[in-house]
Amino acid sequence: MLNLGHGRSPLWCGSQNHHRDPRPGYGRLLRNLGAAQAVITFNRTSFPTCYGTELDAALEVLGLIALKGKVVTGDALHCNRRTVAAINAGGGDWCLALKANQDSLLSDARACLGKVRKDHPIAVTEDSGHGRKETRRAIVIPAKGLAEHHDFPGLKAFGQIEATREIDGRISSEARIFALSWLPAPEVLLATVRAHWAIENALHWQLDVSFREDAARNRKDNGSANIAILRRRALDVVRRDTSKGSLSMKLQRAGWGEAFLCSILTGLAAD
Repeated sequence: MLNLGHGRSPLWCGSQNHHRDPRPGYGRLLRNLGAAQAVITFNRTSFPTCYGTELDAALEVLGLIALKGKVVTGDALHCNRRTVAAINAGGGDWCLALKANQDSLLSDARACLGKVRKDHPIAVTEDSGHGRKETRRAIVIPAKGLAEHHDFPGLKAFGQIEATREIDGRISSEARIFALSWLPAPEVLLATVRAHWAIENALHWQLDVSFREDAARNRKDNGSANIAILRRRALDVVRRDTSKGSLSMKLQRAGWGEAFLCSILTGLAAD
């Protein structure tokens, strides 16, 4: 998976075929290799500024990745004709959040979703814990003729996930709409979107808890980018350690004693 950080809203590429690694790209590329998947993250702060905006940087990186057989997901920033054209050219599929920056397309997506029959297939998941209960309902519909109408190449379907949360007796709901380049089952849409946020949330939670990244004040020259690289590289190294213990505890042990730190680095060198 390739995660191009946009604040808290990433663009990432997830392989549908496990153990297939994307090719390396620019800047800081961190790898967390597990038994079932490979994850690669990319941070915008380490990308050369000569490439312009984050969107320009994302397009450069997409050109370096083997996209065939993979699904690229992203927030509304990446829901545009340039990005989908780049993914299409690489042979990949895409699932992109659809919001007001594509107002006309969003309007037509809502109109299509409003015509869905009651017997249309849906998928439902429920999660509970820590005083919270969340129900997600997903639906996928074809986007017949709208790719040509909106000049949005490769558009095949719209997906909607309606999330209802109950926290301490208070209920809130949110509906999110996605533009899709293929017609997945509703269950697949749920899994794709959940995987997208699981990577981002896990990374930022660990960075904030272990390194207090959100409170960091490094601003001078390339200091913030350099420190960001070191933090993520540290996480990458510790994740490779197979001994028992949480990631946070291993980071603490590595800081407390040279013996454990050396054992982690020795294992990295052996790889």
